[in-house]
Amino acid sequence: MAVEILRDIEQGTDAWLRARLGVPTASNFSAILARGEGKTRRSYMMKLASEIITGEVGESFSTPAMDRGKVMEAEARELYAFLQDEPLEQVGFVLNGNRGASPDSLVGRNGGLEIKTQRGDLLAETLLKGDFPPEHKAQVQGNLLVCERDWWDLIVFWPRMPLFRCRVARDEPYLKRLDDEINRFSDELQGVVERLRKVGSEGMAA
Repeated sequence: MAVEILRDIEQGTDAWLRARLGVPTASNFSAILARGEGKTRRSYMMKLASEIITGEVGESFSTPAMDRGKVMEAEARELYAFLQDEPLEQVGFVLNGNRGASPDSLVGRNGGLEIKTQRGDLLAETLLKGDFPPEHKAQVQGNLLVCERDWWDLIVFWPRMPLFRCRVARDEPYLKRLDDEINRFSDELQGVVERLRKVGSEGMAA
């Protein structure tokens, strides 16, 4: 599989949404890793199947934390860039075979950046623990898989708080499992799409 970097679209735009249509993305790889036929995994599969069938982007939800993160992302990136020796590149979407990712930035030739925000009191706990927040593992390792990079920096930001920064290397056994599960998910997704199209054609013929 070849890595295709879409540099001429902006994240959040209609063009970006169309580029992602029906494609499993790193921000949802945790759902794909859900055990068995869990509701979250199946819901995500049905969402992508409907996008493929209709050619329309499925509805998505937004939380206050997600909206806050979008507003603060530019400030967090600017702070990170000040601390980082290598150049940052903002891209729209990265496609690699049957999976994709929307990195917050690519860094130099071998790295990438994921930006999160946490309320000050929560970030204080993260800083004191000093460990990589495990809830972001699927997304960060997924970015490494899709973008074929060697390392990824996760930063957690809140204005006037110290910046949490953690560099993550490739976890090859985890990436092998993730790759297998994405392929399995994609095969199942294609099967669902075929069944839906068959139901549709039979309904029209009836």
